[in-house]
Amino acid sequence: MHLEQGTVPRDYQSYLDRKVRWIVFGILVAFFLFVMAISVGAVAIPPLDVIQTLFGISASVKWERIIWNIRLPQALAAVIAGIGLAIAGVAMQSILRNPLASPFTLGISSAGAFGAAVSVVLLGTGNIHSTVANPISISNPYLTTVVAFIFCMLATGVILMISHIKGASPEVMVLTGVALSSLFSAGVMFLQYFSTDAQLAAVVFWTFGDVGRATWDMLPLMSFVVGAGTLYFIANRWNYNAIDAGDETAQGLGVDVSRVRLVGMTIAALISAVIVALLGVIGFVGLVCPHMVRRIIGDDQRYLIPGSAVMGAILLLASDTVARVIVAPFVLPVAVLTAFMGAPVFIFLLFRGYKR
Repeated sequence: MHLEQGTVPRDYQSYLDRKVRWIVFGILVAFFLFVMAISVGAVAIPPLDVIQTLFGISASVKWERIIWNIRLPQALAAVIAGIGLAIAGVAMQSILRNPLASPFTLGISSAGAFGAAVSVVLLGTGNIHSTVANPISISNPYLTTVVAFIFCMLATGVILMISHIKGASPEVMVLTGVALSSLFSAGVMFLQYFSTDAQLAAVVFWTFGDVGRATWDMLPLMSFVVGAGTLYFIANRWNYNAIDAGDETAQGLGVDVSRVRLVGMTIAALISAVIVALLGVIGFVGLVCPHMVRRIIGDDQRYLIPGSAVMGAILLLASDTVARVIVAPFVLPVAVLTAFMGAPVFIFLLFRGYKR
C-alpha cells in the first residue's frame, strides 16, 4: 500500500487521536472539578446554582457574594498555579534530562520562599489585617515577586552549572536540590529568628502554600506569567523533543541547546517564583503531574506539555477541594495534601530507578 505525500498512516493517526481525546477528557474533568471546588465548602452551594451564577442568571445574592468574592478567585488560582507548576516541572525534566527535576525537588521553590521572606522581613511587604478571611496579605506583590525571582534565579544558576558538569548523574542533581533546599530553609529560619511577630506570621503563612489566600488582584499577574510561559514551552515543543534524544542529536538537528536550556530554565524559574511569592510553597505538583501523564500518553512533548498542564489543574483543584472538607470545619492548606500525595510518589520513583 502506497501512501501519498503528506498523509499519515491510519494506525499512527489513531494513536495520536487517542492522546488528543485524553487531553480533551482531562479538560472536561477539570471543568467538573472547577464547579465542585466552587460548590464545596463551609456553605454548600448546589452545582447547578454555581453554573447559573457564573453565567449571570442566578437570583441568589448570597450565592453571588460567596462565589465571586471567595470561591471563584480560589478556584481560578488553583487552575493557574496547577498549570504553572506542572509546566515548570515538565520543562525542567526535559531540559535537564532528569525525571526527578521540579521546582520543589531542585530547591527553586525554597529559594523563592527565602526571597519572599527577605521581602517580608527586610522590605516590609507583609501585613496583618483584622479580617478573618484574609488576615495576612502582600502589600506589594510585584516587589515580592521580583525578590523571589532573583533568588530563584540564583538557585537556577547553580542547577545549570551542575547540569553542565560532564557525567553529572541524576543522583547528583537531586542531592544538589536537597542541599539548596536545606540552605534556603536555613536562611528562612534565620530571618524568622530576627523578625517581629507580624513578620514572623507572614513568613510562616507563606510556608503553608495555599490557594485560599488568592484575591482578584493576584490573578492578572499569575495569569500573564503562566500563560506566556505555557505558550513559550508549547512553541518550543520540538526543541524539547530533540533535547530528550540527547544534546548531540539536538545540535545535529539545528537546536541551540544552550540557549533553549537557559531560556527554558529562566522561564520555569519565573513561573515558580510568581506562584511561590503569591501563594506560598506548593510542592510535588511539578514532579508528579508529568510522570502521571507520561504513563498515559508518552514522552512526546507535543502532547506531554498540554497534558501536564491539564493534569496540574486537575490535581490542584482536587487537592484544594479535599483540603476544605477532609477535616471540616477546619480548612487545610492545599500544600499539605500535595505533600501527602507527592512524597510517596517521589519515594516510588527513587526505588524504581531513573529510566524514562
